[in-house]
Amino acid sequence: MGCVSTAIARRKTQVLGIIPLAFTVNNLVGETCGKEIKVVTMHQRLLTMMELSDAFIALPGGFGTLEELFQMIYWAQLNIHSKPIGVLNINGFFNGLLSFVNQAVE
Repeated sequence: MGCVSTAIARRKTQVLGIIPLAFTVNNLVGETCGKEIKVVTMHQRLLTMMELSDAFIALPGGFGTLEELFQMIYWAQLNIHSKPIGVLNINGFFNGLLSFVNQAVE
């Protein structure tokens, strides 16, 4: 996230970090290069992201990325939002996941 937000900030565009307080312990987040909103829980983070975002794009990441991606998909299925959702499948990172999702849909 740090590399992406830094690159965006260099282009003089908006960067917004929504950070759970747990991430501020031991400086897990690092230096923020844009506006920062601190929230208490991960659920509050997801809700705030959903409310303030125009779309959702998952970049290669770990379990947190997957949790956020599937939460946004689930909320879209429940008509909580109707915003676009996508994955940036760099070097086939998400191929296995996309295969699983296709199988689950069938």
